[in-house]
Amino acid sequence: MYDLIIVGTGPAGLTAAIYAARYKMNFLAVGRVLGGTTSEASVVENYPGFKSISGIDLTNKIKEQVEFLGGKIIQDDIKNIQKKNSHFEIFNNNEVYKSKTLILAFGTETKKLNIPGEVEFMGKGVSYCATCDGAFFKGKNVVVIGGSDAAATAALLLADLAKGVYIIYRRDKLRAEPIWVEKIKKTKNIKIIYNTNIIEIKGKATVRKVILDNPYQNQKELEIDGVFIEIGETPVTSIIKNLKIKTDKLGYIITDQSQKTNLSGVYAAGDITTSSNNLKQIITACSEGAIAVNSVYNYLKTLK
Repeated sequence: MYDLIIVGTGPAGLTAAIYAARYKMNFLAVGRVLGGTTSEASVVENYPGFKSISGIDLTNKIKEQVEFLGGKIIQDDIKNIQKKNSHFEIFNNNEVYKSKTLILAFGTETKKLNIPGEVEFMGKGVSYCATCDGAFFKGKNVVVIGGSDAAATAALLLADLAKGVYIIYRRDKLRAEPIWVEKIKKTKNIKIIYNTNIIEIKGKATVRKVILDNPYQNQKELEIDGVFIEIGETPVTSIIKNLKIKTDKLGYIITDQSQKTNLSGVYAAGDITTSSNNLKQIITACSEGAIAVNSVYNYLKTLK
């Protein structure tokens, strides 16, 4: 039985693994996607020590540090978590892991538009990852839906590849950091369409056009080749329903300053939580991961 299992291998989970290794704990870090949503970031420019680095490169550097310290990381898809007397059982398709404590750090998943054509054309012009799929649209016209940092950085990445990039946002001002907005305004092949939503995606074998709820240049149809959806995230909580862990109305796990949840022995860190004043950043996720392990370490001492 493990002292600790960290569920999730994004920045929070990997940082927790670094600290657990340094505490010489018997632990395992397990997650479906190494780096989580950070691995999809085309560029990261607000993480100390790196002027500019891709999300996947930053993820790999943190992973290397975990492994250097002797930490064990398994890429696996966790299906369910249950409490059994004085320990927890974590299930995948073929195995059951047992642990005295848990750190939940499985983050969020991309929100969907839920409009006609979105599912039909997924992988045929509809994407949720510019870093992953941008190269397929070299010399073509694409739209990015959203106004956040993720949408802004996706648009800037695509501008280096595509013929033209439209940012379509439902409000009258982008909410991305000013530095990204400034770069967008200086990029000649990016156009912003404000106060507008896409209500349908159309095509044949692949995407060919989107339908707008407000006319753009007197037209409600916009001919494009790709749709990149960057409208935010939603917490992943389905695997912890049996634990009855308290969440806010949006589904984010409520923790105290020690990252402790309402269930003894269970801590949470990263984008899945209400911590750090809801500032969802790589650096705050790392901080929460470190705090959670320190709390687990102190909790385990009380069990001896």
